[in-house]
Amino acid sequence: MAVANLLLTVSVYIQIPLLPVWMINNAGFSSTVVAISLGIFGLGVFSLGCFCSYLVQKYRRNLVCIRAILVLIVSFGVLYYIQRGHVFQIEGYILVPAIRFIQGAAFGLAQMVLSSTLIIDTSESFQRTEANHSSAWFSRLALSIGPLLFMFLSPIFNSSTITLISAILCLLSVCLILSVKFPFRAPADVICKVSLDRFFLPQGKWLFINLTLVTIVVGLFLASEHTITFYVMLMAGFILAMLSQRFVFVNAELKSEVITGVLLMLASCLLIYTGDKNAIIFISPVLFGCGIGIIGARFLLFFLKLSRHCQRGTSQSTFFLAWEFGISLGLFLGYYFFYEDIYNIYLVAIMILCVALLMYMTFTHKWYIRNKNR
Repeated sequence: MAVANLLLTVSVYIQIPLLPVWMINNAGFSSTVVAISLGIFGLGVFSLGCFCSYLVQKYRRNLVCIRAILVLIVSFGVLYYIQRGHVFQIEGYILVPAIRFIQGAAFGLAQMVLSSTLIIDTSESFQRTEANHSSAWFSRLALSIGPLLFMFLSPIFNSSTITLISAILCLLSVCLILSVKFPFRAPADVICKVSLDRFFLPQGKWLFINLTLVTIVVGLFLASEHTITFYVMLMAGFILAMLSQRFVFVNAELKSEVITGVLLMLASCLLIYTGDKNAIIFISPVLFGCGIGIIGARFLLFFLKLSRHCQRGTSQSTFFLAWEFGISLGLFLGYYFFYEDIYNIYLVAIMILCVALLMYMTFTHKWYIRNKNR
């Protein structure tokens, strides 16, 4: 299930560097259309969430996830058709953002069912926190693997073929989900068609806002960096984050992880102003990956421990929504306001990180300590 999650997420993250390259260099779209196409994905992930609980109780939960992924595959097929040059540019202005919204909706529903239901149901009760933590790390690694895969494939294949590869990865994810048996579970006597269950945790709203601020900066970085070295070093940073959780923060004060993570991201941004190319190319993305890895892992645990009984899946979905919405918003801001203006992107990133750190130290952490349930 974790590998299925990885393949699904990689297929979506391949599109982050692919779409701007194709839309600007090949199709002649403006950076504004690119910004809308990348940003609207973050709105799409919210669109079906309120129906998630109804769908997984009304129908078999694994089939809901599979059908959502199949919609994603079809959307990649339509995008492949457009990239082959079968649609005029004026139609593309409408079609590409519409397809991206549908992709966000399908991906959001698939991920919410996968993380909030399927992965939890396949784990013993005492292993569910560990299962959520491990699965989230697979998604986090996809943030570097997806764009890196595009970088390696782009000299060999054109954009349409790489989009087809995204669809194939989704298909492999479906095969893995089909290989797992899920016992039948009788639905509740009363099923609400629209609800926040498995969708959004209202008591986690401040964690949601604080995490979104951090992930906006991730989106800004992804809007400005398109090199193999950056994503390799970003992955190295993720690995360092995993090791630090195991050896550095085992007995550390609770708030130290988030503070350290934000400070690492700030240091990464500040290195751009040193003018040292080696530091910018090699050290900056490692610090950034390590910082966001530490923050992401800690905030997921915050969401899980904030949830009440039977709200584990809802807290997982809320974390996912904050992560994806922030990245999409950062990509939108990066391409809409700061296209090819790297110094201002980093300046804005520094200001947002300062706000996120100030919010966490003065309010969010104390609020979490007062309201956590575990």
